[in-house]
Amino acid sequence: MQRVTAPIVAGLVAAVLSLLSEQCWADGGGPSLAERVIWAVNAGGESHVDVHGIHFKKDPLEGKIGKASDYGVRLPILRSSPEDQILYQTERYNEDTFGYDIPIREEGDYILVMKYAEVYFAQSQQKVFDVRLNGHVVVKDLDIFDRVGHSTAHDEIVPFSIRRGKLSVHGEVSTFNGKLTVEFVKGYYDNPKVCALYVMKGTLEGESSGEILNLKSSYEYFGPFCDQRRPSKLFSDVPKLQPHPGLEKHEEEEEEEEDSEGGEEGGKKKVPAGSKYRVQSGPRTPNPYAADNSSLMFPILVAFGVFIPTLFCLCRL
Repeated sequence: MQRVTAPIVAGLVAAVLSLLSEQCWADGGGPSLAERVIWAVNAGGESHVDVHGIHFKKDPLEGKIGKASDYGVRLPILRSSPEDQILYQTERYNEDTFGYDIPIREEGDYILVMKYAEVYFAQSQQKVFDVRLNGHVVVKDLDIFDRVGHSTAHDEIVPFSIRRGKLSVHGEVSTFNGKLTVEFVKGYYDNPKVCALYVMKGTLEGESSGEILNLKSSYEYFGPFCDQRRPSKLFSDVPKLQPHPGLEKHEEEEEEEEDSEGGEEGGKKKVPAGSKYRVQSGPRTPNPYAADNSSLMFPILVAFGVFIPTLFCLCRL
C-alpha cells in the first residue's frame, strides 16, 4: 500500500507546485524586457534609459580606445522614437579593430542587439566593416548607408547560446570562458563604429504580425515569492524599429529581383519588376552617310566649273 501511495503523493505534490507556479505567473508576470537585459552601453555617449526601460550605461571605453562622436546630434534619426534618438546620434569609432568585453556568468540563450545610423557619409561603399563575436564573424560587410540610407536607424540582431562551456553562434561553436567579446573589424572602407548595443536573455523565434519580435526566454520567473523555474513560454517584447515606407519599398524591389533571378517557375521565366519599361540596346545602327560619296564630288564639280571658264578666257587672249 505504501508503494502505491508514494507515487500518488509525489504526483499530487507536483501538481500542487505546478498550480502554485501558474498562480504566481498570473499574479507576478514574467520578467520584463529591461529585466532580461544583462548589459547595455550607449557607445560614445552618456547613460540613457530608453522607452522600454533599458538602462544604457555610459561608454566604458571613454578615454581608453577609439573616439566618441556626437556629430549625429544635429540630425533627426528616422525609424527611431524621439526619446531614443540619442542612441543613434552618438557613436564610437576607431581607426583599427576595437570592441567591448561583456561578462556572462549564466548559461542559456541570449541575443545581441547592435544599433547603427550613418550620419556622415551620403553614399554606399564609404564605410564597410565586419562584426565578430568571440572570433566568429556574425555580420559581414556591414554598409549602413547601403542598408537603410542616411540618418536612419538600423539594428543588427544576433542570437547566440552558451551551454556546457561552449558558445554557439551562426552554426559555429567555440570554447567560452565567461567573457563575450564583440569586435568591430577594420575593413578597406573607413573606420568601424557602433552607436549602442545590449545583450539580453532570450531566443529569437521569428517575426510576429505586430511591431515586435517573438522571444523565448531561457527561464520564466514567477513573481517575487516564487523561486521555481520551468521551460519558457514565448515572449513578444523585443522592439522593432518604426516602419520606413521608402525603405520597405526598396526591400520589396530587392526581393522581387532576387526572385526573378532565382530561375524559372512553371516553364516561364519571371520578368524583373520595371523591366517592361526598359529598352534594351541592340546592335549599333549603321550610319546612313557612311557610304555616301556625294559630299566628296561637290568640290570637284566646283573646281571644274571654275577651271573651264578660266581656260576659255585665256584662250581668247
